Amino acid sequence: MRLKLAYILSFLVVFSAFAQTAKRNFRQREIGVFLGGSYYIGDINTFKHFVYSKPAAGIFFRYTTNYRYAFRFGFNYGRIAASDAQSKSADQLLRNASFRSDIYELHAISEFNFVEYRIGHNKHYFTMFIFAGLAGFHHNPQANIGNGWQTLQNIHTEGQKKGYPLYQFSIPFGIGFKYNLWDFMGIGLEWGPRKTFTDYLDDVSGLYPDPSLSPSAIKYTYPNTQPADLVGTMRGNPRTKDWYFYYGLSVNFKLRDRGGPCYGVNKNKYN
Repeated sequence: MRLKLAYILSFLVVFSAFAQTAKRNFRQREIGVFLGGSYYIGDINTFKHFVYSKPAAGIFFRYTTNYRYAFRFGFNYGRIAASDAQSKSADQLLRNASFRSDIYELHAISEFNFVEYRIGHNKHYFTMFIFAGLAGFHHNPQANIGNGWQTLQNIHTEGQKKGYPLYQFSIPFGIGFKYNLWDFMGIGLEWGPRKTFTDYLDDVSGLYPDPSLSPSAIKYTYPNTQPADLVGTMRGNPRTKDWYFYYGLSVNFKLRDRGGPCYGVNKNKYN
């Protein structure tokens, strides 16, 4: 609930900021790299942030239109994972599910700086910022019960008639901090939740199925007990969707200007 409220507020702030009159326009282009971590919140990890973090990385292009607003386009890779064996919940220990999944994400994001900011400016050299946008991503949950990693979508662990889509959309949003290092280079820190529209990042969502519907999945769906004890009971919570997260450090480089600033003043005045 808190995460849903946070991304709604982020959207409202970002888009209301863009609706304001533009101030001190200029054009700046940047390329950068992102290094950090990724994790998920869902049926196997219900509330522990950062606990199951895995390394993540990305690249991006940022186009700045003035001192307050910017657009970012990029690609991120990260792995998410979790295990019921690490939980203290009796239901999760009985279920004993685990998974890993590689997330490949393309995103388009709008940024709003709380104070004026520009790389290379000796006055506007740091800011907090918020962001929100749209992303497409690919996931593919896998499990290993001692015989190597098995892709779960095609064995129908919950008796699905067909597999769930591996290509999905998400809504990225979050908060960060930007700081100038030199005239041509800046760094940033950010934390970015991704609101998804799937409950199968971890391959857990609905009921324990009749094993006859998917015989090959029995050892993945019922690792701890006989199927007759659980058929028809809740394996996951289909009322909530899964989330994934990226957080970390970015390093960005200002590209050479193709022309002078759009206002008719001495360029060196604002560099």
